[in-house]
Amino acid sequence: MADGFLPYGRHVIGDDDIAAVTKVLRGDWLTTGPTVEAFEAAFAARVGARFAVACSSGTAALHLAALAVGLGPGDRAVVPTMTFLATANAVRYVGGEVVFADVDAETGLLGERQIETALANAGGPVRAVFPVHLAGQVVDMPALARLAQRHGFTVIEDACHALGTTYRRGGETIEVGSCRHSAMAIFSFHPVKTIAMGEGGAITTNDPLLHERLSRLRNHGMTREARQFRNGDLAFGADGEANPWYYEMPEIGFNYRASDIHCALALSQLGKLDGFIARRQALAECYDRRLAALALRIQPPQRIAGCRPAWHLYAARVDFAGLKLPRE
Repeated sequence: MADGFLPYGRHVIGDDDIAAVTKVLRGDWLTTGPTVEAFEAAFAARVGARFAVACSSGTAALHLAALAVGLGPGDRAVVPTMTFLATANAVRYVGGEVVFADVDAETGLLGERQIETALANAGGPVRAVFPVHLAGQVVDMPALARLAQRHGFTVIEDACHALGTTYRRGGETIEVGSCRHSAMAIFSFHPVKTIAMGEGGAITTNDPLLHERLSRLRNHGMTREARQFRNGDLAFGADGEANPWYYEMPEIGFNYRASDIHCALALSQLGKLDGFIARRQALAECYDRRLAALALRIQPPQRIAGCRPAWHLYAARVDFAGLKLPRE
């Protein structure tokens, strides 16, 4: 920019992205059509999950995940203090109680000690924990999965910062979103995220029942699946076949659908994900080099061993008093 100010983020839209969206605009489907399904399939394959459910935002994805596991009034869920407000709000949307957990001072991430402390101070059983992969670095998910098994809570990853992040465990490379150590993982495609969708989000899971419920809840809670119908007199004709116009709403859901227009952009962007990640990693290395001379007063993000982050943020810790600068 002209004044040299470094912006929070810049989306990168190419002619191929524009062409992908234009193709949808000139086609027969604008919303909830074949491009949504194509994006979901490609996204699930990219992160190594069995299923992906696209929706209107990362916040909607968090809300759907809370609904899908049955969080409700009086249920407790652990959320880290260092996160965007949407993580905690998703628990409140369903009437749950937020139990805030402190984070590691060096990394900003939840650790076993912080989670154990939050569980001890919760005042009752905890139904879910929402670890946040802050800035693109990953929480110790195998350790969290062991805690979940011991205490009986569900793990829902807030991976909105971490599309493309991988980590090593036992000689194996694991991609965030594969849900190897969680029930679900949540992603955001806001313009400053790794890929842009305008506004949009997704949930990944390996559980077919969760996939089915998430898909239903994002579409008003309605179903057109004949095997799920309860009112046979209306659902089926004299020949025993399901009436094509018929649907049921077994539970209340929301209009959290993603459109073919948005998913066309996201699908095109997804094909360039590795390049976007490489650029973000190069910028982080540049910051490391340029800030090295100020190491006594400005500390770069502490790296997580075995993690290859797709950086969303570069959060440096600043000694404002030592620099004789006000925080603002």
